[in-house]
Amino acid sequence: MLRLLTIELQKLRYNRAAKVISIIYFILITFIALIASIEFNFGDFHFRLADQGIFNFPYIWHFNTYIAAILKLFLAIVIVSMMSNEYSYRTLKQNLIDGLSKKEFVLSKFLTVLLFSIISTIFIFAVSLILGFSFSDYNEVGIIFSDMEYVAAYFIKLVAFFSFCLFLGVLVKRSAFALGFLFVWFIGEKILWGILEYRLYKEKADSIMQFFPLEAMSNLIKEPFTRLGAVQSAANQLGENFTKDYNVSMLTIGIVLVWTALFLYWSYAILKKRDL
Repeated sequence: MLRLLTIELQKLRYNRAAKVISIIYFILITFIALIASIEFNFGDFHFRLADQGIFNFPYIWHFNTYIAAILKLFLAIVIVSMMSNEYSYRTLKQNLIDGLSKKEFVLSKFLTVLLFSIISTIFIFAVSLILGFSFSDYNEVGIIFSDMEYVAAYFIKLVAFFSFCLFLGVLVKRSAFALGFLFVWFIGEKILWGILEYRLYKEKADSIMQFFPLEAMSNLIKEPFTRLGAVQSAANQLGENFTKDYNVSMLTIGIVLVWTALFLYWSYAILKKRDL
């Protein structure tokens, strides 16, 4: 496996666009943290997001992984272009001529997906720890390392999403068209959800849509904003009450893992049948 990963890293080493996009991704995550800690002064009114509890342990694990997951499209561009370059520069055909099997080729791409996901997860973990120790009101060990399921869900979400992008890259061959297909799929799921909600009750629509790939990935880490104490206090004053379940669902994890396996299998099946 190390040999396969080395081959992929060697290709990425000379891919300037991939390096630039990856750096931008990690810089943006850091900038979110910096912006959140900046104090805004409006006359006698002083406001800083960090003072609203967003960096408190254990809430920070939920908040940071949710925000970082939004930016995953940057690394998705790297994954898609990595696959399209195989067709453009004919390196895929050359690898097969050199003795690499199609199964090993897909495995090498998946190992790269895992590497990107691991690095991103470690990075968001480190950033969250630093911000938490700097701004959190709670520093007990038991509190710090509770809610760590959001970090695990973040990793699973990245692996699944990048596997989907890998599949689209294999299927469509061109990065621009693959990303376009991804956007169309996203819109398609939203339209279908709207139709189901119109025809059925919202609960029934949600129970059906949870089995679709992008919706399942989205459900791994639900939005954290209504969980914030200040938001719930304001809602209570207005007579509203949030009863949302913010926990990471094992059913959702299972659905996402099944889709990940399917994307990898379909990638291999397409390459196996395709005349390269």
